[in-house]
Amino acid sequence: MKKILITYQIPENGIKLLKKNFDVDLNTNEKQLSREYLLNNISKYDAAITMLYDKIDQKILEKGHPKLKIIANYAVGYNNIDIKKADELDITVCNTPGVLTNATAEIAFSLMISISRNILPADKFVRNGKFVGWRPELFLGDELKNKTVGIFGMGRIGKSLAKKCKCFDMNIIYNNKEKLPQEIEKKYHANYVSFDELLEKSDIISIHAPLTDETKHLFNKRSFEKMKNGAYIVNTGRGPIIKESDLVEYLKNGKLKGAGLDVYEFEPEVNEKLLKMNNVVLLPHIGSASNYARKSMSEMVANAIIKYFNSKEPENKVV
Repeated sequence: MKKILITYQIPENGIKLLKKNFDVDLNTNEKQLSREYLLNNISKYDAAITMLYDKIDQKILEKGHPKLKIIANYAVGYNNIDIKKADELDITVCNTPGVLTNATAEIAFSLMISISRNILPADKFVRNGKFVGWRPELFLGDELKNKTVGIFGMGRIGKSLAKKCKCFDMNIIYNNKEKLPQEIEKKYHANYVSFDELLEKSDIISIHAPLTDETKHLFNKRSFEKMKNGAYIVNTGRGPIIKESDLVEYLKNGKLKGAGLDVYEFEPEVNEKLLKMNNVVLLPHIGSASNYARKSMSEMVANAIIKYFNSKEPENKVV
């Protein structure tokens, strides 16, 4: 019987599918599996379901070879896996795109509203017993209507966010690796701009690009300096796209008015200076944390493995 490793608890629906035909080894601890565990044990498994924080590098892949045949990553991104090496070793890698698109876009949009309208500081104000009645200038914020949102990364999630922004009468610009066809731009009421134009014209920037050598630390001092005075930034993509020490500096000096983060440069560590700021909303990487998305992801990784071992092409194959 094929042996499957699941590196962390996922919704039960996917696990049940696998247990019908496979020997499933599930990590039920609160802690993620250590690198040492993976190095010492990955060779026992025919397949693995990994989390986005599991660094599946060259050494681990070589340890898994030749028994390890497929890795189903419980995430859209797969920068945690050495894709080139997996391809060399003929190890199939799949991910879970699509089903978490709306959930993540919703979180990005909720962060935009939260930071522009002072939702969390206002909530804290009430809980601390400071609310004594309506006041004309209490927690004044910025409306999203007629503001320009700059979407960095116009894939599925970026497009979903654009639809939501249009409903709030926002102007939409985007920067992407490639310019979208005109009919797609028209559908999402979005105009392509260069990266520097995105920085200069956006009232709010929302990051939805993958983490690559080109995007790592792309938002740094140079980028923040080019942004509008009083602009906001939201990141539900990948943490290292923002250099957090520079972000802190520009939030402190007032160049940036606020930030909403669901991902972090050194995740799960969060910059201590960010924790102390009232103009920052910090979430624990819950972009895809809807019941529908997470259950669908569980089925997707399970079905990828089931199809592979039934000699069928798994969906969402990366390599």
